[in-house]
Amino acid sequence: MASWLPRSADLARFCQKLNRVKTLEDDMMETSFNRCLSTVDLTLLGIGGMIGSGLYVLTGTVAKEIAGPAVIVSFIIAGFASLLAALCYAEFGARVPKTGSAYMFTYISVGEIWAFLIGWNVLLEYMIGGAAVARAWSGYLDSIFNHKIKNFTETYVGTWHVPFLAHYPDFLASGILLIATAFISFGAKVSSWLNHVFSAISMGVILFILIMGFILAEPKNWSVKEGGFAPYGLSGIMTGTATCFYAFVGFDVIAASSEEARNPQKAVPRAIAFSLGLATGSYILVSMVLTLMVPWHTLDPDSALADAFYRRGYSWAGLLVAAGSICAMNTVLLSNLFSLPRIVYAMAEDGLFFQVFSQVHPRTQVPVIGIVVFGVLMAVLALIFDLEALVQFLSIGTLLAYTFVAASIIVLRFQQGKPAAPSHLTGNQPSPGPSEGPSTSGLKEYESFSDKLQLVDKDKAKEHREPGQLKAAFEPYLEFLSDFYPREVVTVAVITLMVSAICLCSILVFGNSHLHLPTWSYSLLLVLFSLGFLLSLFLIWVHEQQQRMQTFQIPLVPLTPALSILLNIYLMLKLHYMTWLRFSIWLIIGLLVYFGYGIWHSKENLREPKSHNRLFSGTLFTIRRASSNGSQPF
Repeated sequence: MASWLPRSADLARFCQKLNRVKTLEDDMMETSFNRCLSTVDLTLLGIGGMIGSGLYVLTGTVAKEIAGPAVIVSFIIAGFASLLAALCYAEFGARVPKTGSAYMFTYISVGEIWAFLIGWNVLLEYMIGGAAVARAWSGYLDSIFNHKIKNFTETYVGTWHVPFLAHYPDFLASGILLIATAFISFGAKVSSWLNHVFSAISMGVILFILIMGFILAEPKNWSVKEGGFAPYGLSGIMTGTATCFYAFVGFDVIAASSEEARNPQKAVPRAIAFSLGLATGSYILVSMVLTLMVPWHTLDPDSALADAFYRRGYSWAGLLVAAGSICAMNTVLLSNLFSLPRIVYAMAEDGLFFQVFSQVHPRTQVPVIGIVVFGVLMAVLALIFDLEALVQFLSIGTLLAYTFVAASIIVLRFQQGKPAAPSHLTGNQPSPGPSEGPSTSGLKEYESFSDKLQLVDKDKAKEHREPGQLKAAFEPYLEFLSDFYPREVVTVAVITLMVSAICLCSILVFGNSHLHLPTWSYSLLLVLFSLGFLLSLFLIWVHEQQQRMQTFQIPLVPLTPALSILLNIYLMLKLHYMTWLRFSIWLIIGLLVYFGYGIWHSKENLREPKSHNRLFSGTLFTIRRASSNGSQPF
């Protein structure tokens, strides 16, 4: 009667396959890529990824429409949230110097299906991000020539009035992406040299903006007469934070490039710290200058900085700013085209994506096929699609990746390393023989109470506890936790922490505006979910972590990654519901790709015994047969 139901053992095996982790090589410095990038190269790649269209377009848009002059506070909060995530990336990039970024970090800590979905979302993030920047680059250049390019295209090519398609084909945006793709395919050194040139020009223009801007600053533009410093209140500041967060997403290009760094253990953490610090300072100071030069409510969202100089009578400065913005957007294009093929390469190398993308050119030592294919796809997106509705995908995909990387840090810290067999664990210690007694063993007589305490402390110090086990100091008070397997409590606590964070942020975001909760229930739910979050944090903290390593380690674990998780989830819930709908559709497509190809070709799957694979195939066949008969298999 219930023959279609899979056995519990089959289901357990199926879940184990979905959550299997990647096996790392003994020599993680061995690679088919060219390790040629220095700390300066990586730092400029990070700066190029973060300081682009956001500095020249996003600052004006958020200031006028969302936060007012308090856009400065929005950038400070977004920079802090990015710092928490960046610290997690820095530790992983130093410990696991392999390409793949968030995908790789999730795969070695959390599990295969989660890693695939993170990689799948990052793939879309880079494609839409690159195409959107190319269109912004095209629009900015077109505005310098009084929109002659746009008018020419509409006159001689035509316009479209189709949903999700652009009003007219943007050949300029498509062309710049194809040119950038050609340069990226020549190798990491060529890409790095180009990035150096454009970054140097961009930073020179930013320095000019700050000097001229503070000279032209008028404090009255922050006065109550002009609307005050925070005209949209706290809600506007936090909504602006969710939008500003996208400005900092470029630092993960450093982690994605760790397999091409000469000394990733030192270069990756330093490059992330330097680039994020410079980018955050630039965004805060430029926002300050912009809103002090002209009243915030008169800003032009499309070209705020250039327009501000034009209105103050410095038209030549406006042209210089426009030229700097184009150079900055070039660095973002290079950053996207540099990172995307390497993440696809990592997925293909692990067998989760099509194998053709794992090929590395023997001369240039870069994944040329991935660069060309995805460069062309970006060019097609920029040519015909309306990207405004899709841009918010960038934030949700990035925030989800940051959340999983932060959770992966907690899991990794409490994970046991490769098994070793030290003598004090194997029982090979010399034991007293039967003839040894008090008179011949040389044991000391402990007469005082303080001597006995010292002996107990020495015994505790000799006791070796593995990561994931309960700390000795808490054993008398939390003895019931000692009955669980190592890491079992930590794993459950991490899941509980994430669920509590989701519930807590949902109440904060929707409690008053959408759910219309009475004050007593709103406060009660906040207290309950806050206690759940803090209790989960405490249960993680009372367990042993891995010993201090020579590579960079994020401080205050599990507090720092837990705060990152909380902030990321809060910012995700501030996004529009249509973004979540489109995101869900993309996730479903990703699951079809994973179950149709990735799970069968995974290298971890090939490492497992054939009997396990036959068992897994039988489980999937049973589920499919149940579905075709109209039954519910679970």
